[in-house]
Amino acid sequence: MKIIIHIPDQVMDLLDDSGKLVHQYAVSTGANGVGEENGSFCTPRGKHYIRAKIGSGQPENSVFVKRRPTGEIYTPVLGAAHLQRDWILTRILWLCGKESGYNRLGSCDTMRRYIYIHGTPESTELGKPGSHGCIRIGNADLLELFELVTVGTAVDILP
Repeated sequence: MKIIIHIPDQVMDLLDDSGKLVHQYAVSTGANGVGEENGSFCTPRGKHYIRAKIGSGQPENSVFVKRRPTGEIYTPVLGAAHLQRDWILTRILWLCGKESGYNRLGSCDTMRRYIYIHGTPESTELGKPGSHGCIRIGNADLLELFELVTVGTAVDILP
């Protein structure tokens, strides 16, 4: 399997080992655009891989903070009570860059920037930039994707 994220189109393609499209998902990438620098809140480009799969067995809409489930289940009421939170829901696919000096190591390290593919509230508009640098995806789509990929799956983020 391989994941390709197309920034201009705000879509994610899941390809099988032969390169055939298995599924296409709407996503939302960085509201600040693309970029690799720490603190930029941009989505990093280039070659990555899934470093860790987090949240297996958690209910849909589980809330994560620092990659740990809080025990909360997201609802619009909870969202309205905590407007300042950047919601990371359901599952996390933690990305790691593969290109030293570009998206790995130093001030441009994707993993140290905590860039994930993660779930988002149903009210989040997918198909347009809006995240703090991560790749947001619908929760049902993330549950499907989570089961299809493994740690080490290649992820290419294309500008």
